[in-house]
Amino acid sequence: MKKTETGAVKIIPLGGLELIGMNITAIEYGDSIIVVDCGLAFPEEDMPGVDLVIPDVTYLKNNIDRVKGFIITHGHEDHIGALPYILKEIKVPVYATRLTMGLIEHKLEEHKLLDSVRRKTVSFGQIITLADFHVEFIKTNHSIQDAAALAITCPAGTLVHTGDFKVDYTPVYGDAIDLQRLAEIGRKGVLALLCDSTNAERPGFTMSERTLQKTFDGLFAENAGSRILVATFASNLDRVQQVINSACKSGRKVVVEGRSMVNYVAIASELGYLNIPDNTLIDIDQMKNYPPEQMAVVTTGSQGEAMAALSRMASDTHRKIKIDKNDVIIFSSNPIPGNEKAVSRVINELSEKGAKVIFQDVHVSGHARQEEIKLIYSLIRPQYAVPVHGERRHLSAQAEIVRQLGYDDRHIFLLSSGDVLSLTEEEGRVTDRVPIGAVMVDGLGVGDVGSAVIRDRQHLAEEGILIVVVTLERASYEVLAGPELISRGFVYVKESEDLLEEARTVAQEALYESLSRKHIDWSSIKTMLREDLSSFVWNKTGRRPMILPIIMEA
Repeated sequence: MKKTETGAVKIIPLGGLELIGMNITAIEYGDSIIVVDCGLAFPEEDMPGVDLVIPDVTYLKNNIDRVKGFIITHGHEDHIGALPYILKEIKVPVYATRLTMGLIEHKLEEHKLLDSVRRKTVSFGQIITLADFHVEFIKTNHSIQDAAALAITCPAGTLVHTGDFKVDYTPVYGDAIDLQRLAEIGRKGVLALLCDSTNAERPGFTMSERTLQKTFDGLFAENAGSRILVATFASNLDRVQQVINSACKSGRKVVVEGRSMVNYVAIASELGYLNIPDNTLIDIDQMKNYPPEQMAVVTTGSQGEAMAALSRMASDTHRKIKIDKNDVIIFSSNPIPGNEKAVSRVINELSEKGAKVIFQDVHVSGHARQEEIKLIYSLIRPQYAVPVHGERRHLSAQAEIVRQLGYDDRHIFLLSSGDVLSLTEEEGRVTDRVPIGAVMVDGLGVGDVGSAVIRDRQHLAEEGILIVVVTLERASYEVLAGPELISRGFVYVKESEDLLEEARTVAQEALYESLSRKHIDWSSIKTMLREDLSSFVWNKTGRRPMILPIIMEA
């Protein structure tokens, strides 16, 4: 790619557009690049076996000498989750606020990177200098504490990146969003605003997190004779705090369950972001020492994740907690788009056990709605609007809000991941594209599962597999055994013996025809077996299982 032209700052989203998650944006001026956030996405339904999806950072690797550091806005997985994978290749410092850094350090420790990654914990109001950039961290509110907006200043001007945010005047922990500082930066002049679009379709203001305290207090009082289980995001520590507050008021002990929930609570407690009275938390093994009405459980699984604690309770596979008809389960979150079926399944399983399930009006969002977005634009008054964080419909909704504020389309940029937006005071335009993509993480493998492997997995999931095993004598090519057929996910063997016997005959004929030819090679034998069997199976069943010939030598 060409060197940045003098005077222009470039905004290059490497992920986070067209989807919810995998947020990562490169900001480039001259010979310097800084990277805002480095998140992951969770796999789609058409990615069987994939654990996580992280961004393709080929552009950063190709420009590694120019990358000065990662600047992290907050500690959610879609903003920090890819760091342990990316930092193995892009070895630059990481800058974040205190809680965010605590969560990052836990991940780095798990990946044995803690000693090799340079880190700097930043306070709100502090400015860090990275080559041509000066970056100020500004207090905002979100569904996790220590969230920050960024004022990024370079010779071309100032960019403001909101991160994920809402305007909460009465947060559960800490101070309200620093609107005064945002207004001060706006008065000095802002070239572009990169603003969170997640709730841009929703009118009005997002309610304060603190409003849920009264809701939880009421639910705990109404269900005084039952054990109460609350499922929420592990990272929503304000929500966890309010559940603990209600439990203490009603004289209950609290169990924290689910790996990520335990980790988040431990880190937040150690850093002072949770206020938990002594003797409130107990180990899950101590639950048997208390009657159910004296217990509250805070758990993962609000999104119906198959292996999360609540899902295992719903399916009777949890080793320590069994759901019964006297339990009350509160879902304190809204389903992420795409998770509705999974959440509904868990709710139905819990209801079948006779438990009381509450899933309405026990959640407030962590993202700004339309009036808050208008407020931020009115305070910052950017020359250019660059909606970020969301699917195309969310970005378009923010663009419409900005038009209502008097901006024309020459000053609004709806980008796609990979676009290179060059901005000066005189003009803004998309000047180039860089390589982007999704790298799949499967177990310990990073990037070794590509589209071909995913297609094979989809094929196996949809049609199954038919394996043909033949043993040949090495020198004479005499058939010593087989062909034998093994079916997995195609037909049930005991109920399809006639079909498989016919298929075996077809395979035998194809095998002997191949062996009768003048020139014999393993590849042609396998091809004929595959083609003849595929044609036979399709004519008989209308299915196309994966057919895998295996030839063994003896």
